[in-house]
Amino acid sequence: AVSWSCLFPLTPYTMDPTPSAPLARVIDGRKIADSIQSEIKAGVEELAQKTEGKGKPGLGVVLVGSRGDSATYVRMKRNAAQALGFHFHVQQEADTISEEDLIKVVRDLNADPSIHGLIVQLPLPPHICERKVLSEVCTDKDVDGFHPINIGRVAMKGHNPQFIPGTPKGVIMLLKRSGIEMAGKQAVVIGRSNIVGTPVALLLMHEDATVTVCHSRTPQEEMMRACKNADIVIAAAGRPEMVKADWIKPGATVIDVGTNSVPDATRKTGYRLVGDVAYAEVRQVAGAVTPVPGGVGPMTVAMLLLQTLESAQRHFGVTPHWE
Repeated sequence: AVSWSCLFPLTPYTMDPTPSAPLARVIDGRKIADSIQSEIKAGVEELAQKTEGKGKPGLGVVLVGSRGDSATYVRMKRNAAQALGFHFHVQQEADTISEEDLIKVVRDLNADPSIHGLIVQLPLPPHICERKVLSEVCTDKDVDGFHPINIGRVAMKGHNPQFIPGTPKGVIMLLKRSGIEMAGKQAVVIGRSNIVGTPVALLLMHEDATVTVCHSRTPQEEMMRACKNADIVIAAAGRPEMVKADWIKPGATVIDVGTNSVPDATRKTGYRLVGDVAYAEVRQVAGAVTPVPGGVGPMTVAMLLLQTLESAQRHFGVTPHWE
């Protein structure tokens, strides 16, 4: 396991200066992710050098069925991984595969020494239990950070996880690289999913923030009151533009994890992407804010690749170049 001090490594990124107009600074997730990927590429080259060319990070993806969105996500991961010099393997299976056979596929990839990170692309067909399949991924290849053991280690002090879910880790990295102080600050997380809300709340506590979690059963007035008092707001509810300007304390940092499609007749696609935050109006009040797209999204893939590299480094006994 890695120590908490090494979970969010590398040199801080400096945000663009505050513009002359009284608008929040934009936290550019694409730019930060690009800088991280450059450092990952250096780590890949260092690994090859220290292993006389034998060491190459390997990322495996299990893709079940023919969903267009899942295929797109896998293609994005493949392109990013191969651009950085990773070995990338997709195990494509029909959506009629049985749960038992899918578990065998996962176990076979667990045993493959060329694969250092293994993910199961979600969602799975309804006849397959996602929880059961994900729990079969070897904990030292679980670069998505979804295995119950890794999630449990995130929750417990002194039990450092091998890996952390990519989006929550990306959120913390965005805050750190943007110079946002978390220790002693009031933070509100809107959403309590296993993938984002719950782990990001736990990570904020590890950074010594005082954390309030709001969710679908939280009365809106209480949610608004909590946000109004918060120094940091993480919106991960999956509700388009629910967080308005009058929810936000002046100068607060707002991280928008949501990605929602809303109708837009002016677009060729007939829709546009928005976050959980009413970006234009919140930017009038906040001190810093992430856009959608271009905020948290690029960080998720970067964290997946970073954790795959770290897994390969451990496999080959190479100390990461940033330690």
